[in-house]
Amino acid sequence: MVNSLQEFFLYGVIISTVLTFILVLFNDLFDGLLLPPFLNPVLVLSFFTILCGIGYLFVTFTSLSPILATLFSAIISFIIVAFIHVFILVPVSTAQESLTITEEDLKGRLGKVIITVPEDGFGEVLITSNSGSFAKPAVSFDKEAIPAEAEVLIIDVKNGVLYVSPYEKSKLG
Repeated sequence: MVNSLQEFFLYGVIISTVLTFILVLFNDLFDGLLLPPFLNPVLVLSFFTILCGIGYLFVTFTSLSPILATLFSAIISFIIVAFIHVFILVPVSTAQESLTITEEDLKGRLGKVIITVPEDGFGEVLITSNSGSFAKPAVSFDKEAIPAEAEVLIIDVKNGVLYVSPYEKSKLG
């Protein structure tokens, strides 16, 4: 029985490792599934890979009974997968969401004109943030030309187009 269990664990490691590599290539296909977090395909495959790997080591190098080897492997695998979920997958998924900037977030921010904004046309404004810089098309809110290199205040955003006004620093005191 030990020999067949040893082969089962070995084949399990090989198959789940191959499936994990395939999952890495096609992971976006599973993003649309509305599964509970603990049924995430990455976690399920990680559980089986670790279970089979540790089970193979226990059966090969210890004198534990097959049932105990499988039980210990399942417990260790569950603990490792829980750590993977809590300390890797959750922070990575929230980090992606926190780097996005919505159109609402742009209102009231400052930018720098990189392509002159004519009175009745489009120019381009560079917006700098902690996560990098990006340029967006812009029109003049006040219907006046704004030269390149001028600092502007974003008044509104409609359909991805910034409505900007020249920014003048107040000189108090």
